This record gives sequence, C-alpha cells and structure tokens, in this order.
Amino acid sequence: MPPSHRHHGAAIAFLHTAAVHIDTFDALRDAIAPGLALAHAVREDLLIATEKAGGMTPAISLKTQEALLALAEGGARVVVCTCSTLGPAAEAAAQEAEIPIMRIDRPMADRAVRDAGRIGICATLAPTLQPTRDLIASSAARAGRDCEIREFLFDDVWAAFREGRLDDYYEGIASRLSEASKHVDILVLAQASMAPAAALAGALRAPLLSSPRIGFEAAAKIAGGEKRFAEGK
Repeated sequence: MPPSHRHHGAAIAFLHTAAVHIDTFDALRDAIAPGLALAHAVREDLLIATEKAGGMTPAISLKTQEALLALAEGGARVVVCTCSTLGPAAEAAAQEAEIPIMRIDRPMADRAVRDAGRIGICATLAPTLQPTRDLIASSAARAGRDCEIREFLFDDVWAAFREGRLDDYYEGIASRLSEASKHVDILVLAQASMAPAAALAGALRAPLLSSPRIGFEAAAKIAGGEKRFAEGK
C-alpha cells in the first residue's frame, strides 16, 4: 500500500475496485456529512483477478484483507469495502482489525430482510451473485427472518461499464428492472456501480435498494456519531 494510504488520517477510508466510486462517495459525503474526511484506495486488480478466477479465491481474499487492514492502520474510524464481490474478505478482515471494517452492502441487506420476504438480487457480474446471496441469507439469519431469494443477472451490460460507457450501463440495467420487480417484494442492486440506474428505472412493482447511500449513512454514524450524522440529515 502506498505511503499516502498508510497515514491518510481520514475518518472513513474506502477500498474501491473502480475509480468511478470516488466521486460517488465524495458526493454522498457532501450531502450527508459535509466536512467529513475521506480517503480512497482503488484496487482494480482485485476485481479483475476475481473475474478471471470466476469468484473469490483464498489468495484474492488475503490480498483484499491486507489492503483493508493497511487502510485501517492509517487513522480511520471505519474502513469500507465498496466492492460486493470482495465483501466476504471485508468481514474476514474485520476480525483482525482494531476498528470497524464493513462491507458497503451489509446495511442494505439488513434493510431488505427487515422489509421483505421475497428478495431479488440484481447483478451485472456473475461472481457477485453468490456473495450477495450469502450476505442476504446471513442478514436474515441474524434477524431471525425467513426469506426467499431470486437472482437476476444482467451480465450483457458489464462490458459497457468496463469500457467506460456508463450511460449505456445504467440504461441497460434500468431497462431490465421492471420485469424483475414483478417477481419479488423488494429488489437489491448487488453492486455499488449499479446505483445510478435506479433513477432511470421509473415506477417499479417492488421497492429498489442500492448500497452506496445506505452504506455510507451507516459508516458516517460510526465515524462521526449518531447525532451529527443522523440518517437523511
């Protein structure tokens, strides 16, 4: 990890797998917790390796945990992994850290199982489906709730994201959400990169959740205190 990440001094330190997320979370900070210091590390190599392997491997998990723990040593109050595919490694790293390390999608999963019994997972990258399914199942188990999970994979639009054609990526996702919403009580967007599609989807038969705002609110509460960073304030 570069020296700038070892001693970043931020309240929240993020590990991303795409640079596009930096602007997303800076904008959320400006809207929800102005002035809160953030640090960002981008490790595209971790997600690329996971894609090539068809899922998380022990070696990729170890590298992800090392990156998260390095951020945790830089003075943050909380470290957040914004990549759902790497989420399990974040919760593994949390067992070794002296500060909270969280995955961005855990608060979303907790809300989904609280609000619905039939939950649809929408993803654009196949290796993201299983960790998100496992996440929701574990949130349901923690809450003592039963849930039925359905998966909707829109992998034909992933190339647009990789090529930087973000408008095509968001529109491709949005065009598929209406049909998916007919079969469940709530939809979750498995990847943080999918969140802007929500604004393009129009009226859906089921509520739609995405992880960036819900996860940031949870991280801000840890970093700044319940009173200052109350949800939606």
